[in-house]
Amino acid sequence: MTAVDFMITRDSTWLSVGIAAALVLGLILCKILRREIPHEERERRRRLAVNRSGKLGDGEVTDIEHSTVFYSYNVGGVSYTAAQDLFTVEELLPEDRMSAIGPALLKFDPRNPANSIVICEEWSGFQRGDRKSQTSRPAAR
Repeated sequence: MTAVDFMITRDSTWLSVGIAAALVLGLILCKILRREIPHEERERRRRLAVNRSGKLGDGEVTDIEHSTVFYSYNVGGVSYTAAQDLFTVEELLPEDRMSAIGPALLKFDPRNPANSIVICEEWSGFQRGDRKSQTSRPAAR
């Protein structure tokens, strides 16, 4: 074995070790920086995003069980039935939950109409007050 062959072998060994170390370090950093976002936080972000960029529509709240609101609506001739879990923001629900059953406004993502909300931290589609004294709402845009 000549001196040149020995240097090439030694250099390629160090290069391989360096690449392996960089990969391991990269994987460790990825794992640390890419922490899993809790479900509650993901849902909060979804609600706020739909509120900010969603289109307004008319819907019908069909039931409220515990902290889940069930509702239906139509977009572009397609009927949707959805449920929104409000466990983390249950205080946003009306005191008299049965009064919330019936017509309501909702917001939906125009690119994905199945992604919708009837309430979030910054907005509520539930009717306020006595239904008999309410005037009709404008049509959805």
